[in-house]
Amino acid sequence: MITAKAWKNKKYAVYGLARSGLATVRALLESGAEVTAWDRSEEARAKAEGATLLDLDSADLGQFDSLVVSPGVPLNTHPIAARAREAGVEIIGDIELFARARAELPPHKVVGITGTNGKSTTTALVHHILQTAGVPTTMGGNIGLPILSQDPLPEGGIYVLELSSYQIDLTRSLDCDVAVLLNITPDHLDRYESFDAYAASKLRLFEMKPRGAVIPRPLVRRFHPFSRREDIPHDILAPDDYSFSDQEKWPALQGPHNAENAAAAISASELLGLDFLQIYGALRTYPGLPHRMERVRERNGTLFVNDSKATNAEAAAPALAAYPRIRWIVGGQAKSEELGDTAKHLDHVVRAYTIGEAGPIFAALLRALGVDVSEVETLENAVKCAAEDSQAGEVVLLSPACASFDQFRDYEARGEAFRAYVGAL
Repeated sequence: MITAKAWKNKKYAVYGLARSGLATVRALLESGAEVTAWDRSEEARAKAEGATLLDLDSADLGQFDSLVVSPGVPLNTHPIAARAREAGVEIIGDIELFARARAELPPHKVVGITGTNGKSTTTALVHHILQTAGVPTTMGGNIGLPILSQDPLPEGGIYVLELSSYQIDLTRSLDCDVAVLLNITPDHLDRYESFDAYAASKLRLFEMKPRGAVIPRPLVRRFHPFSRREDIPHDILAPDDYSFSDQEKWPALQGPHNAENAAAAISASELLGLDFLQIYGALRTYPGLPHRMERVRERNGTLFVNDSKATNAEAAAPALAAYPRIRWIVGGQAKSEELGDTAKHLDHVVRAYTIGEAGPIFAALLRALGVDVSEVETLENAVKCAAEDSQAGEVVLLSPACASFDQFRDYEARGEAFRAYVGAL
């Protein structure tokens, strides 16, 4: 557990007692802080042992030094955010608490990784590269265990943090040693007044003055007016070659999106001082993450790939680009009634199998562009039909371009169901 003398005797209100909230409560209490906590779930409140329970939805927030909220609390609409601002109480998250604890930790470095798509893969990849090189490292933030629940790293360790825009909104002083921006595409617009506001949230990671940055060339001009690579300051790496002759040797990193993720991870690792052999050796052994271009099984020459995490068209498009002959399982709860970037790669689709609430929408859109479509309604039907239809050398790809909530708890449950159906063939 990470603790800090800086928190001692301060009064914190913790709102939201899921994993990161409970980890925050425990770390603050262990540090000698006064902690008041609340969650609308009685079951969640029962786990906040040692904290004072108080309904923060109606309590006077002016009595606290800080309000620590879950990233899931929408700051643009939730009443507690407006009430905290009126009371002059800062609103922060567990990443900001980590930032304030850093001065008391053994000397270390922090890598912060943000972007609309690819954050988890790139975070896990950087972590894997460091582990393979023998560097003490851990990953947290929007991936893995809450950062405050983890033990401090020894001297020379590197914390690798996946950071959503929601987490960055709650962070004030995380001056990363390396900050990474992968991409910015429209998403989460229910939390922001415009796409520009969403982009500004991502860019705040760089306003906290990182010592080094990895930014794709198309986005460099958002930060510096440099157009030629040789003019870009030494503390910024702008990967400009996303094609690798060795990518076929990295089984968990297929597709153009993973080429971009790998380029960012390579650049970040270079800024951290790792050499070519350390980096490229780790790319070969990276195991990948569940539900992200996950190779589930090969059966009769057909590969089954679980890309359930692709919940929008921008995320699904690179998966379609990764293989020449695809039986595409698509549909769910649509975020948009458009094909978006997936339309660029439909020549790779042998047949589409549409599922879920958005199935009829996607079937109509795809047929209009000449794609063969089977409307199969459920994921189980899609797996069975695609397996029966498939030929050796083809890929059955679950990359739904939709949220999962019409038929599944979340994208993970959808991916686990896909694995089970494929395993039962």
